[in-house]
Amino acid sequence: MKTPENQAAGAAGPEIAEIAVAFDDNKLASRVFGHYDQNLALIERRLGVVAAANGNLVTLKGPRANCERAKRVVDLLAARARQGQPATQGDVEGAIQEGAMQGSLFTRGEGGGDGGFDRVSTRKRGTVRARNAAQDAYIRAMRSNELVFGAGPAGTGKTWLAVGFAVSLLEQGAVERLVLSRPAVEAGERLGFLPGDMKEKVDPYLRPIYDALQDFMDARVVERGMQTGMIEVAPLAFMRGRTLSNAAVLLDEAQNATAMQMKMFLTRLGEGSRMIVNGDPTQTDLPPGQRSGLVDAIRLTQGIEGVGHVAFAEGDVVRHDLVRRIVSAYEDAARRVHEAAAQAAAPPR
Repeated sequence: MKTPENQAAGAAGPEIAEIAVAFDDNKLASRVFGHYDQNLALIERRLGVVAAANGNLVTLKGPRANCERAKRVVDLLAARARQGQPATQGDVEGAIQEGAMQGSLFTRGEGGGDGGFDRVSTRKRGTVRARNAAQDAYIRAMRSNELVFGAGPAGTGKTWLAVGFAVSLLEQGAVERLVLSRPAVEAGERLGFLPGDMKEKVDPYLRPIYDALQDFMDARVVERGMQTGMIEVAPLAFMRGRTLSNAAVLLDEAQNATAMQMKMFLTRLGEGSRMIVNGDPTQTDLPPGQRSGLVDAIRLTQGIEGVGHVAFAEGDVVRHDLVRRIVSAYEDAARRVHEAAAQAAAPPR
């Protein structure tokens, strides 16, 4: 029951606050604010505040809780900018997620060391932080398990983070080589005969892994590593009969592996190795009626010690905000079809 006092408080609305954040110099402020203050504009849209920039000062105005959250985001971006890290719009999205989690999900000193999302560090890329809770759980799972399954929609950063983590293990000396693989399955097309030697035939299927690898390592280092065998990129079919020891092993697009291929791949794990298996169970390119080995493996390995499972959702897409909305539209359509089928199969009352 509302009392007159409660009604008066409700009519007054949330407390409006104004918080000013000053930076050491204009150059730092410019990096945080973004080109034409686009980072501040994103903070305004996401957090419901007004962010007014003036030189090296930004003033945040709006409901107190929103302003305090916006200040945490600005502080996170400033801390990264001081370390020479970028402050792109994707980084802003990550800082918004991280700022929301701090104080409730994390304890100071856990994982990343400052109470925030965990991170991966490589020589070329520097420090790469998780941008949401799912990515944070993914990095933590890779650190603490010998085998990790990452399942979820495209654009959630599964492959990119897995390659970055594998490169970090190689640079730290924790493993001696990288083995990166994916099934050579055509995505709904029949390409027919491809000219060239074996490498030239399979390279188009492995291009996403090459792209991620060169994002974390200099091209010359990648080329030299592939010549010496320190880095191996191969289709899944080439894994049979091998034992992969002292290696970071990644299987990407694992939804296109059959149950038999998945069993074969998982049993390649040797001493001193880490294995990461990624895929999107909703985007399988296997022939109709063929069961995905990824779905089977996730189900069968539940509860096994040393195996980590991380599920990504449509809200975890970091590639582009439009991709998130597209994935959400497909998920909604699939949900409606499933509900309609369930209603049609239900016995009449």
